[in-house]
Amino acid sequence: MPRLSEVIAALDSLWPPERAEDWDAVGTVCGDPDGEVTRVLLAVDPVQEIVDEAVKLDADLLVTHHPLYLRGTTTVAASTFKGRVVHTLIKNDIALHVAHTNADQADPGVSDALAGALDIRVVRPLVPDPTDPEGRRGLGRICELDHPLTVRELAARAAERLPATAQGIRVAGDAEALVRTVAVSGGSGDSLFDDVRAAGVDAFLTADLRHHPASEARAHSPLALLDAAHWATEWPWCELAASQLDEISDRNGWGLRVHVSKTVTDPWTTHSPSLSPGAPN
Repeated sequence: MPRLSEVIAALDSLWPPERAEDWDAVGTVCGDPDGEVTRVLLAVDPVQEIVDEAVKLDADLLVTHHPLYLRGTTTVAASTFKGRVVHTLIKNDIALHVAHTNADQADPGVSDALAGALDIRVVRPLVPDPTDPEGRRGLGRICELDHPLTVRELAARAAERLPATAQGIRVAGDAEALVRTVAVSGGSGDSLFDDVRAAGVDAFLTADLRHHPASEARAHSPLALLDAAHWATEWPWCELAASQLDEISDRNGWGLRVHVSKTVTDPWTTHSPSLSPGAPN
């Protein structure tokens, strides 16, 4: 059985922590480097529901995409939400490791997994990593469809193939316009509008699109916008990461049992369609 330090070294080879954004908080949050690891759980969010799942699974390591402490803290008291997470992990000898923007930048990374879930072909990064001579790493991906789809059909494909959420897929633009090229970015993507416009794609699929940036993007060009739930656009990475860790385990003869959480941790739980045809009189 591998030690935690050995598994973490393997994870860091997949998602080097030095490739994370300066503001990010990645790496190991808690765990004994000399502890043995036999079972691993992957998830998007390090919330109590996921930690409880790791306890029931008898996992030794929880790997999440989102950080637990992004802006630092002065307490891990169990009376706080995040403190309770830490207490539960330590009491049950479960390590927590985070791969966030370093997993976004990776090859393959979060947006590759998103494109794979949608069955569209990755051409290149949307924002290339200048330190990658092969031009494969970076934020977001520019993709091509095997055959053109309307915006409506692409949205339907996303709704069918991404995990179900209360939000579903929101669309801005002409629903019957044809899409041949699409940019994708797992997680919040409206900071990438300039790069998307420069790429000249027909559509952009991401999450957390805000009113003003989306409105301005639509005013600039006929670019179609597809807004899925943040959690749904990043969950496919968990399956990709699990397959990568399985391959490493097989190569090293570790015999790890790697699991992906199916628990929906998207915070939105219900969607009620608007019935009014317009603004109230």
